Amino acid sequence: MILACVDVDYREDGSARTAALLFENWGDAQETEVRLHTVPQTAPYVPGAFYKRELPCLLPVLEPLAPQLAAVVIDGYVTLDAQESPGLGWHLFDALGGAVPVIGVAKTAFRGSAHAQAVQRGSAIRPLYVTAAGIDVLDAAEHLRQMAGPHRIPTLLGRVDRACREAV
Repeated sequence: MILACVDVDYREDGSARTAALLFENWGDAQETEVRLHTVPQTAPYVPGAFYKRELPCLLPVLEPLAPQLAAVVIDGYVTLDAQESPGLGWHLFDALGGAVPVIGVAKTAFRGSAHAQAVQRGSAIRPLYVTAAGIDVLDAAEHLRQMAGPHRIPTLLGRVDRACREAV
């Protein structure tokens, strides 16, 4: 089984670049593989429906890996509030057949996000906010704590962000 961190970078020309960093253990400081995918034209951003823009970018990278994935870590929320209103991560969980746990890691809190598990990392004052589908949120938060790196943002989450932004 493998783990994946994913992120999407939207370009001025309307395209988007997706990066997936694959790794084997929560404490790994280095990925085993990087997968990149470009979507030539993305849907426009619609407030409250971000998943409609992001999901078509993520699925071409993740669907072929789904049978091997133990979990996927996204930048954002899985559920948006205590009533479990679906966010990007929940829609990804559904799109992958409910078989691959999705862990959402958000850098900021927003209205209704009191349900998210706050996780302190390194010497950072501001926490990260964890939500999850297919895995208990406390277990998901513990996995985030185990991720390599001395700073607030785990090493691989920072690296996947750079991978999609820097990809040519």
